[in-house]
Amino acid sequence: WSCLGYLFHVHVLLLFTVETVCIVWFSFELLVRFFACPSKARFFKDIMNTIDVVSILPYFITLGTDLAESQGGGQQQQQQQQQQQQAMSFAILRIIRLVRVFRIFKLSRHSKGLQILGHTLRASMRELGLLIFFLFIGVILFSSAVYFAEADDPKTQFKSIPDAFWWAVVTMTTVGYGDMKPITVGGKIVGSLCAIAGVLTIALPVPVIVSNFNYFYHRETESSEEQSQAAQPTPTCPYLPTNFLRRFRGNGREAVKRNSLNLKAVETDV
Repeated sequence: WSCLGYLFHVHVLLLFTVETVCIVWFSFELLVRFFACPSKARFFKDIMNTIDVVSILPYFITLGTDLAESQGGGQQQQQQQQQQQQAMSFAILRIIRLVRVFRIFKLSRHSKGLQILGHTLRASMRELGLLIFFLFIGVILFSSAVYFAEADDPKTQFKSIPDAFWWAVVTMTTVGYGDMKPITVGGKIVGSLCAIAGVLTIALPVPVIVSNFNYFYHRETESSEEQSQAAQPTPTCPYLPTNFLRRFRGNGREAVKRNSLNLKAVETDV
């Protein structure tokens, strides 16, 4: 057991060191971007900067609480009231530590796929809002219906309408865990209608979201292709001067501009 405890302590220390190095680098990067930004209010309005701040803060909060516990831990364990407060602080601390998961969104700065997904969700907020609204109405209606349909059966699993909310959500999203199910004929009919309504409700806004995704995906693909074409060097010919093709392209563009101006002048005269 002592060997396992030593290995556990070494692993914890190693992970803490790696996390500290990453947090120091992230904090330095965030401060540099904050002081370099001309508008401080606009800096905090950016959702990515907010995610950076939220993902960094839990480290400093947990570090401060650990230092406070190490200094006054012996006195706090003697009194029961302080132990209850400590348990409450531990629960809050677990929630704060959970916020570290938001660090994964920092990858969206360097991932085109996550950026496309973010643009798609932002453009589809209205459709997503309608989807949530319809699901909310369906959950209330079908949970109430299945509760009253199963109320006369003593073996029913739906003891109240709020207990049926979980069943309605699972059924409308076509997940079907099977932990709660109707027993009576009326309850099964309500369950069938709930499943059909869930399929129709979810299927309605999906084409709009898919079209938005295709739009942003093709736009990103076209922009990347244009950037790659612009980065390609101008082809050269060994039998012609080096700048001949560039000069030829420039003359062609100027000729096109002159022709367009002449056409506009003719149209205005007419």
